[in-house]
Amino acid sequence: MLQLNNLIYLLILVMCTVSACESTVQQTVYLAHTLPVSHPVHQGIEVFAEEVKRLSSDEMAIKIFPDAQLGTEREVLELLQIGSISMTKVSAATMSNFAPEYKVLGIPYLFRDKDHLFNVLEGPIGQDLLDKGQDYLLKGMAFYDAGSRSFYTKEKPISTPADLKGLKIRVMNDQMSVDMVNTLGGSATPMSYGELYTALQQGVVDGAENNPPSFVTSRHYEVCKYYSLDEHSSLPDVLVISAKYWNTLNAQQQAWLSEAAANSVVAQKQYWKENVAECMQILKDANVEIIKPDKTTFAIKVNPILEEYVKQPGMKSLIEKIQNQ
Repeated sequence: MLQLNNLIYLLILVMCTVSACESTVQQTVYLAHTLPVSHPVHQGIEVFAEEVKRLSSDEMAIKIFPDAQLGTEREVLELLQIGSISMTKVSAATMSNFAPEYKVLGIPYLFRDKDHLFNVLEGPIGQDLLDKGQDYLLKGMAFYDAGSRSFYTKEKPISTPADLKGLKIRVMNDQMSVDMVNTLGGSATPMSYGELYTALQQGVVDGAENNPPSFVTSRHYEVCKYYSLDEHSSLPDVLVISAKYWNTLNAQQQAWLSEAAANSVVAQKQYWKENVAECMQILKDANVEIIKPDKTTFAIKVNPILEEYVKQPGMKSLIEKIQNQ
């Protein structure tokens, strides 16, 4: 859980902000996430805040706490569950620790391309997944584009799954990610993201996997000079609101937040597209070797993961719906 000083900081800040804004804002929504302000997902959240302000004519305001000021993704979700904070943005992988149905989004190579991904996320299947979180007091509002995750390494490029053999690859603390790397022949090493730069420098791990904006904003490219665009998973980010907080809002306030979330998705996807192009240029300028492997060889190698999930109760029909979308 969060350290005591973080909780004290939050309480003091909440009291001070409410006092300062009381005359102009009827409702202040506190939103915490772990990304830096330069990240395109944070930019999308800023649009969400602007839209809430516009739609409500200043009757509602979003106060954003970026850079993990209030804790890790899991810690902030726990704060949402008890109603201590209103909103957050987390990876779908983190949500799967609370609402298991989200695991389907992490199955390697389940989505054919980005169009397929967003047809699913922005249709009935995606809405059903967002609603699943309510059983755990976590209401999903929208999916944000978090790109595709690919491998980056220090000593050698990854052109085929065989190149991963013997390499320690940092992954999220998520069973799907662990299974994927191990199935490809690497050695999955779950580790806090904040510890990763030093771990790469010191050789604790040989590489990691992430999308281009995260690879660049983390400055991991200073250590890892090989980036293999195998694009093994396309886990989206999720805008989440505390179900306890949501139920305190009236219908109009809920409508403002829902519309603002939908509007921010459009802007965030454009920010993501532009930022990926910028990041790829930064990597080239930093002499990072960009590898474009045959993704088919990776997809075939990890197919047992899909086959295993098909056997799980409730997963077969969901996977088939996605594949047939």
